[in-house]
Amino acid sequence: MSFHDASDPQCRQQSGGISLVIEPNEKDLGGFSVRRVLPSPQRRMVGPFIFFDHMGPATFEPGNGIQVRPHPHIGLATITYLFEGEIMHRDSLGYEQPIRPGAVNLMHAGRGIVHSERAGADLNETSRLHGIQSWMALPEELAESEPAFTHIPATDLPSSSSGGATVTLITGAAFGMKSPVPVMADTLYADCRLNAGAEFVLPTDNEEIAVYVVSGDIDIDTRHFSSGAMVVAADEHELVVNAVTDCHFMLIGGESLGKRHIWWNFVASSRERIEQAKADWRDGKFAAVPGETEWIPLPE
Repeated sequence: MSFHDASDPQCRQQSGGISLVIEPNEKDLGGFSVRRVLPSPQRRMVGPFIFFDHMGPATFEPGNGIQVRPHPHIGLATITYLFEGEIMHRDSLGYEQPIRPGAVNLMHAGRGIVHSERAGADLNETSRLHGIQSWMALPEELAESEPAFTHIPATDLPSSSSGGATVTLITGAAFGMKSPVPVMADTLYADCRLNAGAEFVLPTDNEEIAVYVVSGDIDIDTRHFSSGAMVVAADEHELVVNAVTDCHFMLIGGESLGKRHIWWNFVASSRERIEQAKADWRDGKFAAVPGETEWIPLPE
């Protein structure tokens, strides 16, 4: 297993190579803060990850909460992963599934899917919401595949602790573990928590890899990083994360899928496919979400 206790002198040596540090674009959505990390002007993707949003943490008064009306997606798969709170997912395939901390909602859009995201069972009480929403581009040969939805309970995700580090594997295979979450391309996604003083060696068998700091403070290659920073490893270089304080970070990466276009909620390898999706949503050609009467209009 590639995470270690900093008290072991054999684990102190650092090798590295930081390709890029991405600072998020923070948006206030009416009292609800979202830090958008990907896509960024500096870098569009890390492995298949083309969208990465850090939601909250936010506190909602009773009767309030997120209310994201039905909207479409193509050419991607989404993962919602929460640290706090609950979101109710409903989609055009007929799935209705609450997502709670530590579980995974994986929505495979393929040729097209529509879904809504609304406050969960905690709507009528003071509630907290905190988590990550990410999108993975699909390989070109699967971009027009049938849409699908998968829910994986938190208890089904593999987790391991050693040397002051605890890792929960969301997707992929690493650290002697394999996730049951299905993916269409080589994808690594992990929830990592380190005690102060621990070291964590990132795996080197991924084409691209990055660390996103959720909370706490870390050092990598003698550089200091705090909440909101995404540190992207240079090609074929090993990064060692040193926990300055108790910290929480996400590990993302996998194979590069080449150039993709992204517009609103659409991802495609051609602009023509994006234009077709825009026309289809404008003309009402996407399937509806059962029980929902609202929708988000196409942006002007």
